[in-house]
Amino acid sequence: MPNLDKIPNKPECQACPLTFAYDEVTLLYEIAQMLATSAEVETTIEKAMRLLKRHSYLERCALFMLNDEGKILELFASIDLTPQQRKMATYRVGEGATGLAAQSGEPVVIENIHNNINYLNKLGTVNTKSVSYVAVPLIREDGVLGVISANMNANAMINFDDIVRMLTIVGSLFGGILAMQRRYESEKESLTQLKTYYKDQVLDEYKFENIIGRSTKMRQIFSMLETVAPSTATILVRGETGTGKELIATAVHNLSPRKNGPLIKLNCAAISETLLESELFGHEKGAFTDAKEMRKGRFELADGGTLFLDEIGDISMGLQVKLLRILQEQEFERVGGTKTIKTDVRLVAATNRNLEEMVKKGEFREDLYYRLNVIPVNLPPLRERYEDVKLLVEHYLHKFCKLHRKEMHFSKPAIELLLDYPWPGNIRELQNTMERIVLICPEGEIAPAMLDHVLPFNYQKLHAQTAPQATVAPIERPSAPSSAPVKMTKGKLQDIERESILQALIDNHGIQTKAATQLGMTARQIGYKMKKYDIDM
Repeated sequence: MPNLDKIPNKPECQACPLTFAYDEVTLLYEIAQMLATSAEVETTIEKAMRLLKRHSYLERCALFMLNDEGKILELFASIDLTPQQRKMATYRVGEGATGLAAQSGEPVVIENIHNNINYLNKLGTVNTKSVSYVAVPLIREDGVLGVISANMNANAMINFDDIVRMLTIVGSLFGGILAMQRRYESEKESLTQLKTYYKDQVLDEYKFENIIGRSTKMRQIFSMLETVAPSTATILVRGETGTGKELIATAVHNLSPRKNGPLIKLNCAAISETLLESELFGHEKGAFTDAKEMRKGRFELADGGTLFLDEIGDISMGLQVKLLRILQEQEFERVGGTKTIKTDVRLVAATNRNLEEMVKKGEFREDLYYRLNVIPVNLPPLRERYEDVKLLVEHYLHKFCKLHRKEMHFSKPAIELLLDYPWPGNIRELQNTMERIVLICPEGEIAPAMLDHVLPFNYQKLHAQTAPQATVAPIERPSAPSSAPVKMTKGKLQDIERESILQALIDNHGIQTKAATQLGMTARQIGYKMKKYDIDM
């Protein structure tokens, strides 16, 4: 309701023009107050339309806005329209009275809608008492923004001049709030794009041939790859499953003089032993039952380029001999063939197995091991790349939010939870987890509780795991009946935790990684706890 203290006293005469003017100003003031104090623009505009109807200014009202191309008037708000009528309510500029108002920038008045061709009645059947139609353009500095229209009854007490003036003023109020909303949405979109740009810039700063990392270990690997990639030396990539060994092979190829040649990839563990030889070296027609035509193998296809063999530790001893020959002589024969084929291939091999142990057990040829291990690249697991986890989380969250058209961000506790998680599946697990989070969680801020559904164990279990588990001093129970619960204050628990960390560091001569293992923590976690408790060793 308007603050009547700010409006002059209402005149005593009920029929004089001054009374009408007072009512009009009071109504406009109330509408302006509604628009200024509500964030729900469409709902507020429709409430304002109902106020106009209640004060006998109109029977039915609709607000149309020009689309981005400025050619179509689309319904934004209305009263007393069915869903079907709302769906039909669109006009081209210049079409009907509504379109003419947008085209000319002037109000259009139809005194009798029943015999005027400019009244198209797209909104459906109107009350028989409705005889007049008024369309008033919403004009801003940059031109027409839309059109506000109204139907009027035959017994309306207000003349056309009054309704046009009222709709012009109200339309100006509506136009102002809508222009402000559009400007806000535009600025919000620009800020989002700018934020995305700078985020991409930050990620690009720590991106090496599509490999994201800023940790010391990864920077050392990047430096080594830049040095060895231009050569023809065989590279052996070691690391756990999911650490990104294939990305290393791609980086080596792209940084080498062979970058314009083929990059051929093969997972040796994904193919049966009987077919692997054919995949590697090809076969002649009739070499075996299903060999209905000659087929080139991966070594032949990779001629002049790079061949990446993943899970090299899984190949049989027989194939190891043939692989050794091709590395030494750069030649081979297809299965079932006698012709020697020369090839020029740069080999990048990868494995997550302990080849040295396999050599000792006679499961892997020692001479082949040395042929492969010319340039070893040891990829650290993600749990040893603490600085990279947040970068990777942001990268994949941004990627999947863009893919699935969602806007999401992590709360600080949720990020801490992801940083503390050990990621046993490494980058592959992190990537899959980020997509699962984007698909399952609602838009907006991601809280720790939401991660219970996407991580193997929940937040409480994680912190139970990271709590000190060794060298904890026994807790003295109070002298109370055995049925009484033991209460531990937060300060007491922190004292115990601090003493446990100190003792573990003393036991391990100040070596944090060993102390962390003793306590069941990661190196990052014990570093955080040392900082928290001001422990300096």
